[in-house]
Amino acid sequence: MRTLAVAEERPEKRSRDLWAVLVAVVLVGVAVAVGGYLNRPGSGVVLWAPAAPLFAQWLPHVGPGTLFAVLIAVAVVAWGPGLVARMRWRRLLALGYATSLAWTFALAMIDGWHRGFTDRLTNPNEYLHEVPGITDIPAMLRQFSSRILDFQPDSWTTHVSGHPPGATLVFVWLDRIGLSGGAWAATVCVLVGCLVTVAVPLTLSALHRCDAARATLPFAVLFPGAVWVGVSADGMFAGVTATGIALIAVATHGFRAGRWYAVPLSVLGGALLGFGMYLSYGLPLIGLIAFAVTLLGRSLTRALPLAVAGALAVAVVFTAAGFWWFDGYHLVVERYYQGIASARPYSYWVWADLASLALAAGPALVAGVRRSGIAFVAARPWRRGNRCDPVLLLVVAAAVAIVLADVSGLSKAEVERIWLPFTVWLLPAVSLLPSWRWWLAGQALTALAVNSLVLTFW
Repeated sequence: MRTLAVAEERPEKRSRDLWAVLVAVVLVGVAVAVGGYLNRPGSGVVLWAPAAPLFAQWLPHVGPGTLFAVLIAVAVVAWGPGLVARMRWRRLLALGYATSLAWTFALAMIDGWHRGFTDRLTNPNEYLHEVPGITDIPAMLRQFSSRILDFQPDSWTTHVSGHPPGATLVFVWLDRIGLSGGAWAATVCVLVGCLVTVAVPLTLSALHRCDAARATLPFAVLFPGAVWVGVSADGMFAGVTATGIALIAVATHGFRAGRWYAVPLSVLGGALLGFGMYLSYGLPLIGLIAFAVTLLGRSLTRALPLAVAGALAVAVVFTAAGFWWFDGYHLVVERYYQGIASARPYSYWVWADLASLALAAGPALVAGVRRSGIAFVAARPWRRGNRCDPVLLLVVAAAVAIVLADVSGLSKAEVERIWLPFTVWLLPAVSLLPSWRWWLAGQALTALAVNSLVLTFW
């Protein structure tokens, strides 16, 4: 199960992992210190993040979920590796998903039922604020772009204006079927967001890395990013896009085996990724990971065209309904600099965002990404005839997407939640690590520390 890690069990290899984690800790410490300095009264610099680099405020606290979160973490660290080794795959995935739900909900309950869960999506800057006023969905789609810019009487609220209409539509549809209010919205975000715990391991399994899939699962359960999966819409975005990629991966396996389901799964996976483009303007970058999956599955001429067709079908529907994605994107960039983004200094956030990423990813992913990068360069997959391990290519594709998002200047702060759809694809890197229990414990402690020391805004 640890075929890649066995060769690197020497003490000097493990010490390099610890050095990588230490560098990440120093980065976080410097980002906190510099953020505190820039946030001082009279500095003349506005970070709009009291607990920079996280979009949160300093508030050490415990809550009704603290004990349950600790117990879940102890149980996963103690018994997770053993269950991963012997449990049947489908039952393991089901158990992983259920445990991930419990972990995410327990973390949210550290902040309390209202503050941590039901009220997260009800503040005036969130999607639910606009739902009662949307009585005609076709008209909303036709007029959506005209209401993106700020300083006009009918401007959309912050999150609605900052995303394509698909994100708002999710909550409108929930309201239409009777699941209205903050509690239902939060529940759906968590239920969908935790699908990552199934989707990432399932993708690895479909790409014939069953050992890596099993190794990844307990880390997907104790993923520190669960702090923002419960509750933010970005957690839902991660679940939707991860599921789309998993379906495409299963389809590539189906094509190789001559299975009937390969075609519909390719189209459905592409449609989910296409819908992802209408959830967040940054999610076209997820196409790098989808392309890596089809490349690894040797389905560039089979699964990929069908997935593209599925994505285009979604784009056609939204365009026919009156929303042109590129108009929305250009207007959002303008709206972005109408608000606090114009005050947030790029010179701080371009590197402090990586500190936020380290906190959402956790020390195990930091060490795993280090190993992945070294192994990827050593494998030289760009040379003709050299094949790349799925673990390495998925992690590198996710890292490239994150770097592009970072340097774009459109991700100044709040990336601990905004980058969740990319961060979850760094999870396969943990399969390169030995001593899973220690790394699992580090992941759990990171999540508990973040959720208990600061109060996240969303």
